[in-house]
Amino acid sequence: MQLDPQGSAPIDLSHAGAVVDKAIEHMLEQRIAPISIASALLGGALGMLARTLDDRAIAAVLRSALDSVETGELREMGKEATGAAAPRPAAALRAGL
Repeated sequence: MQLDPQGSAPIDLSHAGAVVDKAIEHMLEQRIAPISIASALLGGALGMLARTLDDRAIAAVLRSALDSVETGELREMGKEATGAAAPRPAAALRAGL
């Protein structure tokens, strides 16, 4: 896996995020409920993690995501999103997401 110049995130993270953002936009246009979209994306993400990481690493990713929720970082990101591709939470970047 190649990292960005700062060495903190995979170099293709931005591209993957843009693809996901476009898929979300498409599903919203199809009038799919946001909770259904989120549940499907979460299920797909967990499946991808299960195929590529061991259980200990998956638990670390989930702890990092939970930390983003508990510190309010995720909520702030949601407030700042204006339709443009939202930045990934720092915890996700630390976890390699």
